[in-house]
Amino acid sequence: MYKFIVNSHSNRGIIMIDKLNIVKQRFDEVSDLIIQPDVISDQKRYVQLTKEYKELKDLMSKRDAYVELTNNIREAEEIIADGSDTEMLEMAKMQLEEAKAGLPQLEEEIKLMLIPKDPEDAKDVVVEIRAGTGGDEASIFAGDLFRMYSKYCENRGWKTNVIDLSEGTSGGYKEIQFEVTGEDVYGTLKFEAGVHRVQRVPQTETQGRVHTSAATVMVLPEAEDFDVQIDPKDVRIDFFCSSGPGGQSVNTTYSAVRLTHIPTGLVAQCQDQKSQHKNKEKAFKVLRSRLYDLELAKKQEEDAAKRNSQVSSGDRSAKIRTYNYPQGRVTDHRIGLTLYDLQNIIDGDIQKIVDELSLVENTEKLKEASEIF
Repeated sequence: MYKFIVNSHSNRGIIMIDKLNIVKQRFDEVSDLIIQPDVISDQKRYVQLTKEYKELKDLMSKRDAYVELTNNIREAEEIIADGSDTEMLEMAKMQLEEAKAGLPQLEEEIKLMLIPKDPEDAKDVVVEIRAGTGGDEASIFAGDLFRMYSKYCENRGWKTNVIDLSEGTSGGYKEIQFEVTGEDVYGTLKFEAGVHRVQRVPQTETQGRVHTSAATVMVLPEAEDFDVQIDPKDVRIDFFCSSGPGGQSVNTTYSAVRLTHIPTGLVAQCQDQKSQHKNKEKAFKVLRSRLYDLELAKKQEEDAAKRNSQVSSGDRSAKIRTYNYPQGRVTDHRIGLTLYDLQNIIDGDIQKIVDELSLVENTEKLKEASEIF
């Protein structure tokens, strides 16, 4: 156990290092477990432990930095208190100043990392965008949102894959579903769930009037087989011919698949692949994610009620953001953020918005955890 004396951080420092040492014990335990043959053969447990190992490893590097800083402070204070070595005294004062300057920021980072993460945050997602009020213009806007997210995901190095779509009569999509795979996808894109509004003059508008249209975005954490067990007897499976724009048939085989979960009435379908088997596999992936999301939504509502959260209320029908073209403005209503950078945002540069929403959520979490530090 590390022991040190830090005048202004003493109690907090001791509590922090105690917590980090407990985490180190778990890190050592997980490091040993993931190389055990019985764990490697248990897919569910192995996946969970390797994810935990990665998170703990990041925290361990912060722990090493924290121990080094606190040791530097202790050593410097001992040299200053002794005062006999004049050459070392100046160096010790510089070391103390430098270490104390870096400590608060490092403590905040560690506090945030010590807060238990939502296990869903590391999951891949299925995103659904549906045109809402506004007719053809809403479909065009849904297409704009799809392109915005596609470009954002590309910039993050994430992969996107369309599962199903229904094209609008004047462009865009009445509805489009796509999966996103990468690192911490749900933890980033979950803030995008809700109703997005656009205010602009539609191409079909002859009087130059600004119309308001809307599209709904759903972000479903992708459920693994072991997250949701579906009884095959509860699912009705229909096969049909894939169709293109305007309902025209794009193939003559019954490769498209529609699944109906009888107990909940949830429907999932896929017609993206030529193979019936692959479409069925993808449709089941969407169905599992929707069932998982149902339970998650209940949990988020309960958590939001306790926390009075601004950014993760679980209310999927809430209007979260407005894209105003005449003013070149994007406003996120949950946190009152307004940016006059619409063109770059609609071209996929939404990181600033994501960062601000993450900051609000993390601040709320830190407030909840503040009493333990």
